[in-house]
Amino acid sequence: MIDVQMYCTAFCPYCVRAEMLLQSKGVKSINKIFIDRIPDGFQNLVKLTGRRTVPQIFIGDRHVGGFDDLAALDSRGGLEPLLDAD
Repeated sequence: MIDVQMYCTAFCPYCVRAEMLLQSKGVKSINKIFIDRIPDGFQNLVKLTGRRTVPQIFIGDRHVGGFDDLAALDSRGGLEPLLDAD
């Protein structure tokens, strides 16, 4: 399965929901980067994604977006093929 990376904070209900959705699709491991625990984490997230909210999810090299974007991708049937891509 492809690598999944999630930029998050320690107390983020949408991060938990994103993790639960990904796990329900068979994702066993998510590389979580806690931006509230690293110097300049928030600024680095904005530079990387152009967004100011968490979670921000990458599947492989593709920036999926936040939880709402992830859920919308899933409802369109696009999440599982993306996770199965190598």
